[in-house]
Amino acid sequence: MQPVLVVNATYEPINITSVKRAMVLITKGAALIEESRPVRLHRDFMAPSVVRLRRYRKVPHRTQVLSRKNIYIRDSYTCQYCGERFAAKDLTLDHVVPKSRGGASTWENMVTACDNHYVDGKFVRGCNQKKDDRTPEEAGMEVRRRPRPLTIHTSKGMLRMAGHEEPSWRKFLYY
Repeated sequence: MQPVLVVNATYEPINITSVKRAMVLITKGAALIEESRPVRLHRDFMAPSVVRLRRYRKVPHRTQVLSRKNIYIRDSYTCQYCGERFAAKDLTLDHVVPKSRGGASTWENMVTACDNHYVDGKFVRGCNQKKDDRTPEEAGMEVRRRPRPLTIHTSKGMLRMAGHEEPSWRKFLYY
């Protein structure tokens, strides 16, 4: 099923959820369908694309968990050394300052780097292998974008990026 954008009573985007969860909110009377897809779930309901909460909910400040998935999202599935975009299976995490040299596993020290892969049937060494156990300067490489933690602003930016795939979300994501 397609994802559903959840917006607060003030139309501020909050989250992306499943159709099933959105339908629970609707049937409980906690949300209204703002935009729907041309798919009928039931004789009374079209599949929602955007739901709006009936009452304003204060959204607590969340700190994003440091995880492989969140770093891939932060870096837009792009190798931070060569700048190419890859599928998750062709990416690895790289410590800018290697762990063997005291580099920590933090938002500021981890970036996505391409793994070994094939291009037109030829084996290509990935940037993570090229960098090896060295700093980017020692390897003659440059980190394209300084790694930073995910914040409320980058989380909203990620929601906006998701809106590129869903045209019915755009008016709720660009406020």
